[in-house]
Amino acid sequence: MADAVAGHVEPQRHPPPRERSRAAAEFEKVYRAHVGPITAYFARRSSDPQTVADLTADTFVRAITSFATFDPVRGSARAWLFGIASRVFAGHCEAHSRRGDSTRRIAGQRLLDADVLEDLVDRIDAEQAGGALLARLAELPRLDREVVELVDLDGLSPKEAAEALGVSAGALRIRLFRARATLRKTTGMER
Repeated sequence: MADAVAGHVEPQRHPPPRERSRAAAEFEKVYRAHVGPITAYFARRSSDPQTVADLTADTFVRAITSFATFDPVRGSARAWLFGIASRVFAGHCEAHSRRGDSTRRIAGQRLLDADVLEDLVDRIDAEQAGGALLARLAELPRLDREVVELVDLDGLSPKEAAEALGVSAGALRIRLFRARATLRKTTGMER
């Protein structure tokens, strides 16, 4: 107590080596099981392989630094990692947008040209129906788009997607139903 009063800070207690080894082995299992799906998540959102690699690495760096707080009782490792990946990608987009806005203002260009958007959609999916669906998906509100992408493109269950986004499973199912209905209606794919 006298040391604490005198300004002495007690050194941080680290788990014994055996516990660290067990945690490292557990994280390695999580990493090996999910590095592919997390990489694919970013590859569907960026055409630049270096960006995909950087975002994947950033996700797992964040995951390993917070692995001690991961509680499998609260949700799956998959949902936890996709939640981290979602936040990493949102931060990347925000930073990229700020840099791009500054560059475009300096260059005097418009923020988004319709031809550029159309070319991007065509590159992602050559088929007309797929391109229209992706364009409409891009017009959905961010959370609705993320819900559809996590469930329909990334293969997460609605429960896992809800955990990843920090929303209730019921709210996610409602968003997913409405977003899918909007996509079917606006792309002419109504049942």
